[in-house]
Amino acid sequence: MQKPIPIVKQEIMLVGIKTRTNNRDESSFEKGKIFPCVQRYFHQRLFDAILNRKNPGTTFCAYTDYESDHTGDYTYFIGEEVNSLTNVPAGMESLKIPPQHYAKFTAGPGSMPSVLTEAWQEIWELSDTNLGGKRRYGIDFEIYDERALDHNKIIFDIYIGLQS
Repeated sequence: MQKPIPIVKQEIMLVGIKTRTNNRDESSFEKGKIFPCVQRYFHQRLFDAILNRKNPGTTFCAYTDYESDHTGDYTYFIGEEVNSLTNVPAGMESLKIPPQHYAKFTAGPGSMPSVLTEAWQEIWELSDTNLGGKRRYGIDFEIYDERALDHNKIIFDIYIGLQS
């Protein structure tokens, strides 16, 4: 993974599904909630029900509602960016990511889930100086676009929210 790139992103509106979890549970296949959430999203083709899709096929995975830091509970949200939050389909949720400063990382190529796990472990070990600032623990997210189509050579971006 390369050094982080400082970037400011404007508001992003997402529609999708979510679950509450923590990294302790996610380290266990039996207790993890993210993989079943992702499977449900893709296997049931929930993205097809999302209206006003901005970039169909580009998936956002957001981490929000942090209890504390990366050791506490958080909400995992998977969905797509939309142009409007009107008419959110039944059984789905919306999430607004406010404008903020980020450290942007590009991870991969690698196979899932190891490329994802390794990227996050590297991020958790970074000092504030190497990250480019102090983590906000507001909303962090990953973007999976056409570079993620080959599950053995996935490339994706991670945006870590920083205090401004």
